[in-house]
Formats: sequence, structure tokens, C-alpha cells
Amino acid sequence: MIVVDTNVIAALYLSSDRAAQAEYALRRDPEWAAPLLWRSELRSVLTLYLRKGMLALADALAIMDEASRLMRDREYEVASFQVLRLVANSTCSAYDHEFVALAQDLGVPLVTTERQVLEQFPGLAVPLEAFAG
Repeated sequence: MIVVDTNVIAALYLSSDRAAQAEYALRRDPEWAAPLLWRSELRSVLTLYLRKGMLALADALAIMDEASRLMRDREYEVASFQVLRLVANSTCSAYDHEFVALAQDLGVPLVTTERQVLEQFPGLAVPLEAFAG
């Protein structure tokens, strides 16, 4: 099992230079976990694609549905005290710290594309490109 951030989940479904890496990461470890926040973040990404005309509503709905199936039973609530404790010692966003806290709780790596998270949590955070090989 690995924790993945929303950028990794989005890369799996949206055309990007990271799509192939996300697909390989899924083949390497198909048990992806994330805090419940991933849903809101992915909806926000899909909103941008919709508003820019890069995605049709039916496609956005299909992506959300498929991603929800992928993450089923591996979505977690993260305790506020854990996030705020991390915030007190780091400059990453509270959103990013939800993923960090979950990875710490589960004792698994956090696969991410967030440079700041990678810099501030080097023992926990793994770059998507490195995990994907």
C-alpha cells in the first residue's frame, strides 16, 4: 500500500506528461490510499478542465466515478491534531499535510509530485517518477 496525493490520482485519468508514470505506479502497487480530501481536490482539478473546455461533463463524471472505485475502502479521515502538529513544523499547506499524516499513520510511503513535500519529508515522500521507475 502507498498513499498518493491528488496530483498522482489526477495524472492517472487526465492527459499529462505524468500519465504513464501514474499508470506504472498503479501496476507496481495497486493499493492506493488517500485522505478523504482527495475527492474535493480532484473535483477542483476537474472543474478547471471543464471550465477551460478541455473535458466534457460526461468525461469528468466518468473520471470521478472511476477514481472513486479505485480508492474505495482506502479513503481515510485524518485527525486535525496530526495535521496542525505538522503545520507547526513545516511550510507545506494543511492540505498537503493530510497526505503526510496519513502516510505516517499507515507507515507507508507518500507518492507525490509536490516539490515542497518531497523536500520537507524526504524519509516519507517519494517522487512519482522515482516510484514509477
